[in-house]
Amino acid sequence: MKFHVLVLSLAVSLPLVAQESNDFAFLAARDAFRSGDRNKLERAGSQLGNHELAAYVENYRLRMWMDQGDAVGMRAFLERNDKTYVAEKLRADWIRWLGKRANWNDVDSEYPRLIAPEPDVTCYSQQARLARNDRSVFDEVEKLWLTQIEPPEPCRPVLDALVSSQRMNSDDVWARARRQLEANRPVWTKTTLNYLPDSQLPDSKALDAAIANPMGYLVRQPGNWYASRGGRELAIFAIQRIATNDPHVAADELDKLKSRLQDGEKQWAWGQIGLQAAKKHMPEAVAWYENAGKIALSDDAYQWKVRAALRAREWGIVHNTILAMPAALAAQPEWIYWLGRAQKAGGRTTDANALFEKIAGQASFYGNLADEELGRAITPPPKAKAPTAEEQKAARDNPAIRRAMAFFRLDMRTEAVREWNWSLRGMEDRELLAAADLARRNQIWDRAINTADRTKNEHDYTLRFLAPYGEQVRPAAQNQSLDDAWVYGLMRQESRFITSAKSSVGASGLMQLMPATAKWVAKKIGLRDFSQSQVHDAQTNVLLGTSYMRLVMENLDNHPVLASAAYNAGPGRAKKWRADQALEGAIYAESIPFSETRDYVKKVMSNAVYYSILFNGKPDSLKARLGIVGPRSNDTPKNADLP
Repeated sequence: MKFHVLVLSLAVSLPLVAQESNDFAFLAARDAFRSGDRNKLERAGSQLGNHELAAYVENYRLRMWMDQGDAVGMRAFLERNDKTYVAEKLRADWIRWLGKRANWNDVDSEYPRLIAPEPDVTCYSQQARLARNDRSVFDEVEKLWLTQIEPPEPCRPVLDALVSSQRMNSDDVWARARRQLEANRPVWTKTTLNYLPDSQLPDSKALDAAIANPMGYLVRQPGNWYASRGGRELAIFAIQRIATNDPHVAADELDKLKSRLQDGEKQWAWGQIGLQAAKKHMPEAVAWYENAGKIALSDDAYQWKVRAALRAREWGIVHNTILAMPAALAAQPEWIYWLGRAQKAGGRTTDANALFEKIAGQASFYGNLADEELGRAITPPPKAKAPTAEEQKAARDNPAIRRAMAFFRLDMRTEAVREWNWSLRGMEDRELLAAADLARRNQIWDRAINTADRTKNEHDYTLRFLAPYGEQVRPAAQNQSLDDAWVYGLMRQESRFITSAKSSVGASGLMQLMPATAKWVAKKIGLRDFSQSQVHDAQTNVLLGTSYMRLVMENLDNHPVLASAAYNAGPGRAKKWRADQALEGAIYAESIPFSETRDYVKKVMSNAVYYSILFNGKPDSLKARLGIVGPRSNDTPKNADLP
């Protein structure tokens, strides 16, 4: 029943022919491919006719026969479907097949035709280049030495060759191993250390002990542990592992060992203690980071040094740390903004404003804040003209969009989104707006929003910030005394208004409610005969979600930044992330330890500004919404059992 209703709704709003019988043939072909039934695949394919997804069935056939080595058929298909998503993925898989068989000439031939190669496929291409003695590969691989923490299997031979070329020495090996340990990848740390000469390899049992039982290792390490590089490195590895649980204990242990360590070794250890302390919002983090001196840090460690300094209001450290960052990292909007704030705190207003100008006007958290630092109101740009009939027709007739719409018709959302996103490559603003409008008219809200978000010069913020389900959301927000702009800002980030959305952890519906939370709220508000299946009903989902938002607000000083963090990560964490003193809302948001929640809160709050402007027709202030987050409190909150 659901399939037929979906087909009908799309057929009414979209001038595409609903090929129901051919749809079933496609589904049969897909099932045959999944089960490895070649005969069934051939029968289903013969019934497909001129279906939008016929290329996918041919792709299934070629994949099933890949072991037969039909290079002619493969190349013919890739030529006919060049630059399409299905050809891109098939070509990548063929390169993987060729690479595993060391067919390097064919890899060399096919790789340049990929549009967006994945890392493992790139490594097959690099292997092919090494096979013809192209040493320039090493220049590329060397740049990834400290950042490719978990290399795909095809990259291993390239890394092996890099080390064998003697471009990497023991210092480089230890540096990579340290980065991997910092990223909590101990298995890869051990793998990297195998690149050391045999005479420098640490004892495997000692390495395991330093990582798995660091305190025990330090207690039992031999008296002359400091006599070798390996012994000293294992000692600071143990310090790093201790710091992940208790930076204070790690600092105490490092104080005992530091006289036996070389400067670079103890500085790295202090940096690791600072990093872990910063993530735990410990006030000692700044001082521990300072003990690390000017040693080069990982991107993560640089960013957390700035966050620790922000919470401590150490603007000089903020300034100097951002200047020490790698150029690509320092060029990110958040660090441009905070460098500007540091300049402003130091009285260098002209320099600060020049930095704010770099990101002002961007429809983002830091773009909004930069505008306000420059004294400008946050306002959407003028609305672009509606797509013309010709532009609408071009969007409908776009072959990639037609394939995406066919997948949507078949309720194959994952495949539909991939095909849709691929269709947008290289589109100009007018094409993007027409595609976004097409998605809106078919109630594919997430694609409408994401597509409209891509425009560079012509914009339609009514598409970027769609507000569907108004009959359910606006009254529910009003009943709970909630700001409807904030509710929509949160929903936009949670589900992009897809009622069937379900997260990897089990959250469901428009407001992405966890089963236990939905059950708790239903009981709290007296919703009788509640069942989990109701969470996918828009009315019930919004009722439960807005009720929970109200309870969270009451639990957290009615502060939307805290409540947004709580909605994503839980009220207990949102309270824990406060400081002993009041914090700017922007500093609280930037120093949230969970990267997902940090990004989420920023986007929810910026979304709310734009929804407010669109709903009320007047400017709004992100700074005012962020406000000041009060200090920690030991008071028992209302609804202390809030999940």
